Order: sequence, then C-alpha cells, then structure tokens
Amino acid sequence: MLKALRAVARFCQTKIGWNRLGVVLSLAIIAIAAVVLYRILHKIEIREVYDALRATPLHSILIAAGFVAAGYFTLTFYDLFALRTIGRKDVPYSIAALAGFTSYSVGHNIGATVFTGGAVRYRIYSAWGLDAIDVAKICFIAGLTFWLGNATVLGLGITYEPDAASAINQLPPFANRLIALAVLAILGAYIAWVWTGARELGRGGWQVRLPDGPLTLLQVGIGIVDLSCCALAMYMLIPTEPHIGFVTLAVIFVSATLLGFASHAPGGLGVFDAAMLVALWEFDREDLLAGLLLFRLLYYIVPFALALAILGTRELVISLRRPQLPPARAVDTTAPLRSEIERD
Repeated sequence: MLKALRAVARFCQTKIGWNRLGVVLSLAIIAIAAVVLYRILHKIEIREVYDALRATPLHSILIAAGFVAAGYFTLTFYDLFALRTIGRKDVPYSIAALAGFTSYSVGHNIGATVFTGGAVRYRIYSAWGLDAIDVAKICFIAGLTFWLGNATVLGLGITYEPDAASAINQLPPFANRLIALAVLAILGAYIAWVWTGARELGRGGWQVRLPDGPLTLLQVGIGIVDLSCCALAMYMLIPTEPHIGFVTLAVIFVSATLLGFASHAPGGLGVFDAAMLVALWEFDREDLLAGLLLFRLLYYIVPFALALAILGTRELVISLRRPQLPPARAVDTTAPLRSEIERD
C-alpha cells in the first residue's frame, strides 16, 4: 500500500506537477460549486431574501459582529506567536497586530493568502529589519497554527457529531468518525514528537525551529479560539428554526471554510456558500442565504475596507515623514563658454 502511494506521488510530481494538479483541483472545486449554486439559487426569490435580511434581529447582528471582532483579535496572536517562535521578541504586539489583521483581511478577500498576506506582512515587518526569509518563517508558523486548530476542531467535532461531516462529504458517519479519530491520532503523535525534544525543519537560512510541546498546545488553543469565534458569528446569523447544535454548525462551517480555502477563490466566494447551503438543507434557502450574506459583510467586506484604510493611512504617514531631498540646483552650461569669450 505504501509503495503504491509513493508511486502515485512520484507520478504526480514527475508527469503532472504538483502546481498543475493544484490548479486543476481548484478549478474543479469552483466548477462543482458553481453548478451546485445554480441548482440551489436559480429559483430563489430575491424579495424574500431582502425580507429575511430586514427581519434579522439587530442584537443577533451585533453579537455576530462582536464574535467576528474577537476572531480577528485572536488572529493577531498568530503573528505574535510566530514572531516569538523565530526569536524576534523586539517586535511589539502592536506591529504584530497590524500585520496580522491587515494581512488576513487582504488575503481573505483577494485569495492566494500565502502570497497576498505575505506581501502585506513583508511591507510592515521590513521596517523592523525582517527580511523575506523571516516573513516566510512567520507565514509558516502562522499557517501551522491555522492547520493545527482546524485539525483539532474537526477531529473532536466529527468524532462527537459525525453526521455533520456527512452532510458535506456524503460519507457514512462511521467512516467520518474513523477519519476524525485518525486525524486526532496524527495530531497527538505530532504533539508527542515535538514534546520529546527540539525539532527543526528546513536547511540553512530556511531552517525553522518548531514550538515545543507546551507551546504547541498554546498554538492549538489559539486556533480553536479563532475558529470558535467565527463559527459562533455564523451561528448567530443562521435561522433559529429548525434548531441545530453548535457543534454540528461548527463542523459544517469549518469544512466549508476549508473547501473555500482549497479553491483559492477570493473569500471562498461561491464554494463556501454552496457547501453551507448543501449541508444546511433543512433551512429555508432565502433565510439561510440572508445569514450568509450578513456573515460575508461582517467577516470579509468590513474588515477588508478597514484594512485598506489602515494600510493607506500608514503609507501616507510614511511618505510625509520621509525626508525630502533639496531640489537640485540648476547648472548653467553656458558659463564656461562666456568665460572664454570674456578672456578673449
């Protein structure tokens, strides 16, 4: 079995290329989502969606906004944790918060988060003496925090409520529970591995020292809090009837988010929404669509606009503070010729 998997991996690497395979996978996810969305939404009554938006209680929207704010606050600790991991204790929290909030807000909306978020981080951290390799390490540690949090939430959530995952992947509940237990086993093995000694990845200047056991637990905790806040925001915006448990919603939400992330579509647009509409089939479509639109407004559009305003203001302040060179003095090129005439 292991030899067969290695042969498949070798074939994909040499004959196809992982980059091409990733592009094909992303396009396939987007195409499937587009078909699903069309089938679900082509009979949607826009007027009913508008009425559902107006009927959403204001206190639910405000509570959801509070959870979104808490989620983005937690995101700032992704960068702070990464900075401390690579040994940059001189960079204050305010800079980590600025880089974390703006990079994720921009990355979530533009897509290709690794590149767009990395570019924003580099612009901010370069002023503190960090180079491209340092920023790449920060992106790696922050990404590790994200994936550890996802693995924990999905592993525990699907083990407890395997039917929730079945609504997304159409696998039987027992299969999903086995997969979740396997994910938790791998997660436990990783924590045990880093707990037993110093672990490093990479070579030369690209070498990254992984957080030890206790710090990895902190890493997992940061990821769990972030995902929980986002799921709670979504939970406040879905219809109250029929009632579903928070764990069920959290599993569906995180799974849909990962599908959107895999598609590389800006904000998971279309893919995330299609997965949520398919998994939460028992809800009225117009009411659920209204909740999804409100969530997209709160989690994507408002932070994106705020991040652009912050970055624009920062660039303006930097340009105003930059010392201006005195204007170059005009050189009279005819002066030597006039001197020669006067001497003659």
